[in-house]
Amino acid sequence: MQEIRVSSTLTVYHDGQFWVGMFERVEDGMLSVCRVVFGAEPSNEQLLQFVVYRFARLQFTEPVHHETPKMSGNPKRRQREVSRELKQRGPSTKAQLVLSEQRETMAKARKAETRERRDQMKQERYEQRREKRKQKHRGR
Repeated sequence: MQEIRVSSTLTVYHDGQFWVGMFERVEDGMLSVCRVVFGAEPSNEQLLQFVVYRFARLQFTEPVHHETPKMSGNPKRRQREVSRELKQRGPSTKAQLVLSEQRETMAKARKAETRERRDQMKQERYEQRREKRKQKHRGR
């Protein structure tokens, strides 16, 4: 029987202008990330309500391979590792890399879509000019 491991982490930090929440989800060794801008500093109750009511509707990035570090069996060592993780400020660098990759792919897709739309408009204008010329020469 295959064991499925799912882990979710929410990191709330201030990016200089807004309060941002970084959701990291690791499922079967695949990491996916979602960034949410809160604006004002959210309270614990607001965060809980956000997770309860809106977590299912969050749009995570495409999953990428992520190796989770093995936790030792020693409970004291595990506690030290957890406290070290809690002291760490901000989201993981892997999550930031995934978000930047997603931003780049979305920019490329948007650029391609804009180019396609522009070419289509050019073609339509050309067809209109052609039709107009045909109409002018029809009455001879």
